[in-house]
Amino acid sequence: MRWQGRSRRSYTGGKVKTSRSRRKFEIGRESADTHVNETKRKIISTKGGNRKVRLLQSNIANVTNPADGKTVSSAIENVIDNAANEHHIRRNIITKGAIIQTALGNARVTSRPGQDGVVNAVLVK
Repeated sequence: MRWQGRSRRSYTGGKVKTSRSRRKFEIGRESADTHVNETKRKIISTKGGNRKVRLLQSNIANVTNPADGKTVSSAIENVIDNAANEHHIRRNIITKGAIIQTALGNARVTSRPGQDGVVNAVLVK
């Protein structure tokens, strides 16, 4: 399990005596690394009885054309560019801000697939 709480060592390397145990809000999880393939989701239960939908794989995007404001579901072919990490391009990993190639043309992803469970995108010229 990943944990994002305070370190048990001080900056000098000495041990810090803990006065409490780990808390649910300090849990960290692996990134979803959504890539282009047949759609696959995972439900994550979070604090307060809420849930997140992790999109592990997807081959469909909701693409909006800014010229007329229409949104159409379109097939994702591959990832053209990803400003978050240049290695995501080769692995076809989709994150917010990535440029994907669809049947309608190139589109920039506006949603967070690992958090929202869906790929929304806007056509770029």
